[in-house]
Amino acid sequence: MRLRFEPVIVALFILLIPVFIMSSVAAEGAALTPGAAEVESVKFIAMALSVSICGVAAAYAVAKVSVAAMASAAERPEILGRAIIFVGLAEGIAIYGLLIAILIWITTV
Repeated sequence: MRLRFEPVIVALFILLIPVFIMSSVAAEGAALTPGAAEVESVKFIAMALSVSICGVAAAYAVAKVSVAAMASAAERPEILGRAIIFVGLAEGIAIYGLLIAILIWITTV
């Protein structure tokens, strides 16, 4: 079976992006008060959940849509271009999760 790269990209969103965000802000966290540190920790959890849930949802959507798209393209090859658009829309779910995480990250209390 051929390796598909979309789930690999989504797995990178799930695993690496929250780690990079948390490590970049962790150095600044030494001067936080206990109340601000609690708010920052909740922000980190929200960012990780946003990226991971959207990544898993995007992987599921890409898997389902791509199977349907390839099955329909096997019967009617002229609709392959339109079917690929739906796969791209399903991949956009992961990007929306990343954008939400960035918006959570830049908010101040």
